[in-house]
Amino acid sequence: MLACVDVDYRDEGTVVACVLFRDWAEPAEASHLVERGPPAEPYEPGQFYRRELPFLLRVLGTVREPLEAVVIDGYVWLAEEKPGLGAHLYEALGRAVPVIGVAKTRFHSSEVAVPVLRGQSQRPLFVTAVGVDSGKAAECIQRMHGPSRIPTLLNRVDRLCRDS
Repeated sequence: MLACVDVDYRDEGTVVACVLFRDWAEPAEASHLVERGPPAEPYEPGQFYRRELPFLLRVLGTVREPLEAVVIDGYVWLAEEKPGLGAHLYEALGRAVPVIGVAKTRFHSSEVAVPVLRGQSQRPLFVTAVGVDSGKAAECIQRMHGPSRIPTLLNRVDRLCRDS
C-alpha cells in the first residue's frame, strides 16, 4: 500500500490526513484516514519536523496494511546531509518504509531535489527521497494520476485536511 499524508494547523487543533492507494497511477484512493488532534507546538525555525512528525506518526500508526512508501508534502532532504521532515519520518519508521517528499517550492539550499514537470505546468515539483533512489521516486511522482502539476491524490489529501 502507498500513502500520501498531510497536516493542517488551526488555532483549535490539527487535522492530519492519510490517503491510501495501491498503484502510482491510481486515479482514486483505496481508502483514507483523518485524525484530529490538539494544537501543534509553535513553529521553530529549522525544527519544522518536530511540529509535524507526531501527527504523521499517529495517522500512519492506524494503517493496517504494510506500506511500500509514504509521500509527504515537503522535503526529505533540505541539503546534502541535512535532514528534513521526510528523513526524520524515515528514521521514526525504523528505516523500513521509503519516504518521498514532494515540495511545491525550491528550498534555497536544496541541490538534491529532482525537478519534476507535470501536465502543462512550467513550474516543477521538487522531489527528494530516502529509502529509494531519488530518480526512481521522481518517476513515481511523474506517473501519478492527474493532468495538472499536483497529482490527484496529493490534492485529495490536502483537501481532506483543509475541509475536515
